[in-house]
Amino acid sequence: MQAAQFQYDFFSEENAPKWRGLLVPSLNKVLNQVHPKLSSQEEALQYIEELILLLLSMLCQAQPRTVQDVAERVQKSFPHPIDKWAIADAQAAIEKRKRRNPLALPVDKIHPLLKEVLGYKIDHQVSVYIVAVLEYISADILKLAGNYVRNIRHYEISQQDISVAMCADKVLMDMFHQDEEDISGFPLMDEEPSASEEQAYYDLVKAFMAEVRQYLRDLNLIIKVFREPFVTNIMLFSHHNIFSRIVDIHEVTLKLLGLIEDTVEMTDEGSPHPLVGSCFEDLAEELAFDPYETYAQDILRPGFHDHFLSQLSKPGAAFYLQQLEEKSEDDEDKECLKQAITALLNLQSSMERICSKSLAKRRLSESACRFYSQQMKGKHLAIKKMNEIQRNIDGWEGKDIGQCCNEFIMEGTLTRVGAKHERHIFLFDGLMICCKSNHGQPRLPGASAAEYRLKEKFFMRKVQINDKDDKEGEYRHAFEIILKDGNSVVFAAKSAEEKSGWMAALISLQYRSTLERMLDTAMLQEDKEEQMRLPGAETYRFAEPDSEENVVFEENVQSKSGIPVIKAGTVLKLIERLTFHMYADPNFVRTFLTTYRSFCKPQELLDLLMERFEIPEPKPTEADQMAMENGDQPLSAELKRFRKEFVQPVQLRVLNVCRHWVEHHFYDFERDAQLLRRLEEFIGMVRGKAMRKWVESITKIIQRKKQAQANGPSHNITFESSPPPIEWHLSKPGQTDQFDLMTLHPIEIARQLTLLESDFYRAVQPSELVGSVWTKEDKELNSPNLLRMIRHTTNLTLWFEKCIVETENLEERVAVVSRIIEILQVFQELNNFNGVLEVVSAMNSSPVYRLDHTFEQIPSRQRKILEEAHELSEDHYKKYLAKLRSINPPCVPFFGIYLTNILKTEEGNPDFLKRHGKELINFSKRRKVAEITGEIQQYQNQPYCLRVENDIRKFFENLNPMEDMMEKEFADYLFNKSLEIEPRNARSLPRFHKKYSCPLKSPGVRPSSSRPGPMRHPTPLQNEPRKISYSRIPDSETESSAASAPNSPRTPLTPPPASTSVFRCNYFSFSLSHTHTHTHTHTHTHTGSSSVSSMVSFHRSTDDAPIPPPVPPRRRPDSAPAESSPSKMMSKHLDSPPAIPPRQPTGKAYSPRYSVTDRTSVSEPPDSPPTLPPREPVRTPDVFSSSPLLLQPPPQGRRSEQSHFFPPSPFPSLPPQMPSPLGPRKHLPSPPLPTSQTTIPKLPPKTYKREPAHPSVHRDGPPLLENANPS
Repeated sequence: MQAAQFQYDFFSEENAPKWRGLLVPSLNKVLNQVHPKLSSQEEALQYIEELILLLLSMLCQAQPRTVQDVAERVQKSFPHPIDKWAIADAQAAIEKRKRRNPLALPVDKIHPLLKEVLGYKIDHQVSVYIVAVLEYISADILKLAGNYVRNIRHYEISQQDISVAMCADKVLMDMFHQDEEDISGFPLMDEEPSASEEQAYYDLVKAFMAEVRQYLRDLNLIIKVFREPFVTNIMLFSHHNIFSRIVDIHEVTLKLLGLIEDTVEMTDEGSPHPLVGSCFEDLAEELAFDPYETYAQDILRPGFHDHFLSQLSKPGAAFYLQQLEEKSEDDEDKECLKQAITALLNLQSSMERICSKSLAKRRLSESACRFYSQQMKGKHLAIKKMNEIQRNIDGWEGKDIGQCCNEFIMEGTLTRVGAKHERHIFLFDGLMICCKSNHGQPRLPGASAAEYRLKEKFFMRKVQINDKDDKEGEYRHAFEIILKDGNSVVFAAKSAEEKSGWMAALISLQYRSTLERMLDTAMLQEDKEEQMRLPGAETYRFAEPDSEENVVFEENVQSKSGIPVIKAGTVLKLIERLTFHMYADPNFVRTFLTTYRSFCKPQELLDLLMERFEIPEPKPTEADQMAMENGDQPLSAELKRFRKEFVQPVQLRVLNVCRHWVEHHFYDFERDAQLLRRLEEFIGMVRGKAMRKWVESITKIIQRKKQAQANGPSHNITFESSPPPIEWHLSKPGQTDQFDLMTLHPIEIARQLTLLESDFYRAVQPSELVGSVWTKEDKELNSPNLLRMIRHTTNLTLWFEKCIVETENLEERVAVVSRIIEILQVFQELNNFNGVLEVVSAMNSSPVYRLDHTFEQIPSRQRKILEEAHELSEDHYKKYLAKLRSINPPCVPFFGIYLTNILKTEEGNPDFLKRHGKELINFSKRRKVAEITGEIQQYQNQPYCLRVENDIRKFFENLNPMEDMMEKEFADYLFNKSLEIEPRNARSLPRFHKKYSCPLKSPGVRPSSSRPGPMRHPTPLQNEPRKISYSRIPDSETESSAASAPNSPRTPLTPPPASTSVFRCNYFSFSLSHTHTHTHTHTHTHTGSSSVSSMVSFHRSTDDAPIPPPVPPRRRPDSAPAESSPSKMMSKHLDSPPAIPPRQPTGKAYSPRYSVTDRTSVSEPPDSPPTLPPREPVRTPDVFSSSPLLLQPPPQGRRSEQSHFFPPSPFPSLPPQMPSPLGPRKHLPSPPLPTSQTTIPKLPPKTYKREPAHPSVHRDGPPLLENANPS
């Protein structure tokens, strides 16, 4: 079994899902530790995760069982010196006293997985040790990549950045590419300009500044890494004699760079370029460059080398270096100090280039490289040089030099000790090539004209350099190259000077990454010790220190970028973190600008941003003032750091917030012209070259928004395919007076409604939702687009109801209902969930739902479509949400879910949190609301590839089903019309004349352009899984066991590709009052309970049903409502009046109207309930409901604050409601219709008859809104 464990593949199909993404969140935390100001792309972290898993695989191959086993594996596998660093970190992690901060990587998740990898269980401490090693390596990779990203002035790490940075690091390349012979170099820049081309003045200044910064880093390396050990023990070393005036050179370099930066920053925008000549002139007059002369003389004097060696050869010095190796906190010192003598010779080589005499003695190619060498004048020039060398070498094999190297260092002749053959050496940053000269050898015809013949080559990342002491006899001016396999090659130079040059180049190549890490550590420690001075809180309100009284962070929660997440805070602290100087948080900016209006007005936000931008300089202390009186400038360095690390980042982030504000929330400025004018004035006063690009960007956005506001929105959208042609049925183009439900093509009705509703949906802004402003007094101003969508939906739903109940003839009414269901089918194809809701809501309204005779004649397959539509809303919309996430946009989601979730979040969380007696803005609440609005916005980007037919669009835009009627009057009209066409307890229906003179036959739901064949619409819906029928999955035992109702065919008459996936939507409660027209919309409500549809079915067909036993004729009370509760019919208290008839079905399981078991004889009818007054429909109150979506059961008793269906009824009034989607209809036993009337054909007996129950909402039914308190 253990043998099999060696074959464990972390990236196989079986194992990859267990590990994929496991480390990514933790790697974000590691990045925040090493580079708090940087962020990373998801792909970059996934790439590092793959590298870490490769290391874990390598560690597990040794089958470790103890910590010591892991440590031995690290020592054997990891290159030197990173193995010692990793072991030290891992040892500190398992020592409890040193584990002040837990590991970022998830030890608890990795530990159980290691049992599967190894095949046996290991101790938790061993897992901690392994994870600590992996975390150290991940931190090292991220630190290296972050340094590279900062050098190229970027703020986000990509996968390519990591690859490029690792290629330049010998240690990491050696670790992850031990078995590869050569690694590709950096990608070439095709458009790089030639070095010979002339550069503009400003370009030369920028290039010079970059060179000075790199030079300053080299000086920091010398001072903080090499010089520091000598300074700490002045009794043994005379560091002045060794390093001369290097500190003075560092100071003058820093001063020169500061002067040039100030000049560039303060240059007027109208000037073509900065004038930096004065910077050099001022320093030259001060004789500030004199230390260079002294330094060169000291370093190049004849006795310097001997003096330096004598300093290091002192017995005390040797003991001191040994102590440094043993006690230094940084393990890299131990190895670096061994090579300190040789490495410092590189400084001598650098200074020799300053002196003209020294430059004349050497060729350019012989000069030693700098530790952080810049690329040659252009990458293409370096490649050209390497290609020339390769063409001059006979017998070259493998990849080109340019593919595994980036830079040519030097060349020269060395003697290989032992064989005593001379070899010509070419040294690159990745290769050392040994060649034999072809001079003097006879040339055969056709032989190569190459000057050298390849003998051997060494990869620099696979060798170690060892200095050979000249006192060892045969080794004179020699050094040793040790290979990975333990073999070695010794080369000797002709003189000590040549050896010094070679050693300086080789050592700098080998330890370049190590020295860079040491310098970063030293610089970081120095920054921590020297805290940046900030202005006081009395002069700058945003400088107030963090405390629990002004800001609270989420515990154990960090964003993907590792940035702490704010839970609550004052407005000042929120603005401070919005424009924080240490890092940028795009998610926080997006959330803040979406939700800030709930606690701050736009004018106040602009005031705070302007105040944040104007940053005063810190006041000098008394000691600083005394120094200034003496002519010193103690604050110059601190002020420079303050401006660079605090002022500039804060100001840039203020401008960034302004840019996001005008880009994504310009409606704030459209509503307030003064706000826009103040912002433009503020932007116009911003100065500085660093800010100029931001100012230009903001100005362009404002101009673009103004132009769009003046010209209207642009709809120039290009699709991959052309939209389908307009479908026409009986009415033709231009015949607007004939447009109606039955004359227009159902496909085109659905298309035009989808386009219209998509425009409404895409126009809704996040600010219309935050704070539930659509329920407040200023809703018309704050939520215009949302209210427009709600009004359209209400009008369309009522229009569907009106079309049905005004069609008096039964045959025509059946055709109308079937036509509406066909429109629902096309809505499904177009992913218009809002349209599906409108249809289902209309079908389930009280005037329509009671039309039993009509629904009996609807084909069973169409009834099944309505049933499946309802199922999507069950179990808190589980199937609907799954469907929404599985489809591809474009789509029109159901807004009611979002409104409900927002309202629950707003009402269930306080606006402020109290901390130490002070109220802090609850920003976590705003973040939850922003997440909901973000989900809304993700479906607002993709438009439909459909043509707009203006006449049809105007027809639906101008729908006014209520006309001049009041809402109560219209509700009465619909219900009375429903009673007229299908009276209560009617055994046969009255005859009515036909309304339509046109044919009733439907054109179907297949586009005419694609017949014959399945229905196709030009939207990205073809990728969705259309074969899934959610209705086939029982959601409860009740549904799966309710087999009494026969199953009807599930295929529609004209099956679309997704005919089995029917959506059911529920709608939001609202009551819109119009000041002049007094038109009131109804409220659609529904419950998300899964028990609704499981007990109710739309099946009315008796074709396949077993014939029930004879039942007696039904008897109903003369004035009893047809929708009275069956439970009340079966109740002992038959004298009590039934509940008020509703507009929507009940949420409870349906019971049979008549119970056979309660009767004394099957031939006897039940007792009649008492006579009740005539029914009077209710009118919703003239107020706007505070609830966006009251999830209620299907038809229950209604109550109204203003009127009742039955005025004398003692029942309490119900809240305003609107037609809501109903559960599937389920047939209940009913007696056969009498045959006495011969004018109407006999209808088949109803096997099942649905009847809604009418319990009181708060007595027997659930609350209208989840978690809502009954009132």
